[in-house]
Amino acid sequence: MTAHAAAVQNPVLGLRPAGDRAVLVELRTLGAVLALTSKLAAAQHAGDLEVVDVVAAATTVLIVAASPDAVARAAAYVRALHLEDAERAPGRLVHIETVYDGADLEEAARLTGLSPEALVAAHSGAVWDAAFGGFAPGFAYLTHDAAPSVPRRTSPRTVVPAGSVALAGAYSAVYPGESPGGWQLIGHTDAVMWDLSREDPALVAPGDRVQFLPVRASASLAAPAPGAAPVKCGVEHGARAPHRAQATISAGGEATARAEAGLVVVRPGLQTTVQDAGRPGRAALGVSPAGALDRGALRRANRMAGNAPDAAGLEVLLGVLELRAERDQVLAVTGARVPLRITGPGTAQGHDPSQGRDAPLDAPFALLAGETLTVGPPARGLRTYLAVRGGLEADRVLGSASTDTLSGIGPAPLAAGDALAVASTRGAHVVGLPEVPPPLPDPAAPAELRVLTGPRQDWFTDASVRAFFGQEWTVTSQSNRVGVRLDGAPLERARSGELTSEGTARGAVQVPASGLPVLFLADAPVTGGYPVIGVVVSADLDLAAQLPPGARVRFVPVPGAAPTTPEGNAHA
Repeated sequence: MTAHAAAVQNPVLGLRPAGDRAVLVELRTLGAVLALTSKLAAAQHAGDLEVVDVVAAATTVLIVAASPDAVARAAAYVRALHLEDAERAPGRLVHIETVYDGADLEEAARLTGLSPEALVAAHSGAVWDAAFGGFAPGFAYLTHDAAPSVPRRTSPRTVVPAGSVALAGAYSAVYPGESPGGWQLIGHTDAVMWDLSREDPALVAPGDRVQFLPVRASASLAAPAPGAAPVKCGVEHGARAPHRAQATISAGGEATARAEAGLVVVRPGLQTTVQDAGRPGRAALGVSPAGALDRGALRRANRMAGNAPDAAGLEVLLGVLELRAERDQVLAVTGARVPLRITGPGTAQGHDPSQGRDAPLDAPFALLAGETLTVGPPARGLRTYLAVRGGLEADRVLGSASTDTLSGIGPAPLAAGDALAVASTRGAHVVGLPEVPPPLPDPAAPAELRVLTGPRQDWFTDASVRAFFGQEWTVTSQSNRVGVRLDGAPLERARSGELTSEGTARGAVQVPASGLPVLFLADAPVTGGYPVIGVVVSADLDLAAQLPPGARVRFVPVPGAAPTTPEGNAHA
């Protein structure tokens, strides 16, 4: 075979940079996607690659790594692969008992040219491959070679019930929780697709195989024998598990059995959440990394309090938080520039308890039993981070105590009266020295965020790419932990149509149909269907987390970004 013929057969179309910590691999077929994800999983398990997340989609694979060097090694690994020779080991076979009574069953049958009975027979008679996850935790895109193509509804539903079995395009899926959706509903199951009490929360993971078993609505779930295969899930009405799993933070809960309640919430502020280093590595299941948005600020607070860098603390939005100490505590507060005031019984020598005293930012300080700390509104910045000596003790969900505001995983935002358990410490209370924080956004000047263009800058006109970097954008009040929404002159696309959903990295600047960019933060969905014009470098995301509504932003291009690599795994 000639070199040209070999190149034509190459399943890798190219590698596109997706920031300084990720690369997007474009492939010819879904089979190549599945083969690549299998190879990457094996290499990661063997320790050959330092990969944090692998997000598969219909024709792409996003590889996220911990450093630029690790991304470069992953890209070199992909280029050296012979995917055309790769074989994928079959995954588990999961049987899902299904009642075919969906509101769109007749319409879906008409769209496929089948009778409803024939569509049910075709749907239940096939063995579907769980190709990739996304959209929501536990949502798996299922496909097979002969799957019919069914268009989405022209008007999406605002609410799709949990357990709905649906079709869209060449895919089938089961909605793990109640959510909006535009897929055609053909049935339902009471199989719990996502359950955080299980060791593996997702009933169906990428790589598994699924067969739907038609049952009547009165069918019940039969308990499988220990070790039996395949996995079988029946219809058991009223047995749905709640989608949110909250960590215990109030007095008397499981967490407080391990640690005493050390702080009580007097006023929770606008939004105060428990955050740590997050839960990276779960994106294939549709789980965002979450964790502190300003990661450096939480690490500094933990160092000053004498904790491990990833200990759980509080992320405080716009201040106005009040905490009362149940026993003596050592605290550190950093991030946004906020006033800190201590009032109460005040046993500190030389201070009038009725007047209170100021506490320092970016330095450890004592909060004695009965005293109350008030975190005021910020003069600069947006989010404040509070660490307490020992760290907050909360139940970990998928390895983290962080609150994910998009999926509902983790503890709910704090409420008045919550008792926060503080882990006990052993030995001397060694705390860190005061630290000098990095600069916060200056209200008098636009904040500059460095951006690597791509992976989809070619979806925009040259004039729009210049406008993206050339204009000042304004942060809107609709911004949150999912993303920073920006206002300015809308960007024009160079092509029509919609992008097939693909993985998105933290820091991605996605441009929806409005033309107004959204900068993805820690709680953003792991996949998206709008083109990403560029990705903010990882080192600048802490600054992005501190941008308040009304702040001005300018994106600065980073020179020397690797271009798209056609026929990316061609060998030298």
